[in-house]
Amino acid sequence: MALKFLAEHVDTASLSAKDIAEAYGIPPPLLAKILQRLTKAGLLRSHAGMNGGYALSKDARDISAFEVIRAIDGSFFLTSCVKAAESCDLHNSCTIKEPLAKLNESIAEVLKNVRISDLVDAGVESAARHSALESQLVTLTH
Repeated sequence: MALKFLAEHVDTASLSAKDIAEAYGIPPPLLAKILQRLTKAGLLRSHAGMNGGYALSKDARDISAFEVIRAIDGSFFLTSCVKAAESCDLHNSCTIKEPLAKLNESIAEVLKNVRISDLVDAGVESAARHSALESQLVTLTH
């Protein structure tokens, strides 16, 4: 949500964590930690000082949902057995580890193809649909 907000305000030099937190009702301490991780991962640039804040480090079309999740949560795995097979007593006889691994790979591929710009575009499309529905309702009620 923070990256979407920054992408929507790309013309602004930088936005404070407070601006973003207020826009979405996110607790500021939680958001600050997330923004730090995103900055450390190279997805954001931070600017200190009086007019400091955050900005996207690259175009929203070049940032995938997968990168964001990886930056915040680390490696993406549906189940721990996919990444830590040696810690499972059933590893040698397990019949679901391969299907879960394939599912995990499929989800990762989908997330790699979702861009922050897609989220902005989806918001614009949703607002346009909402406005069209409001217009239809006004027409129907008159």
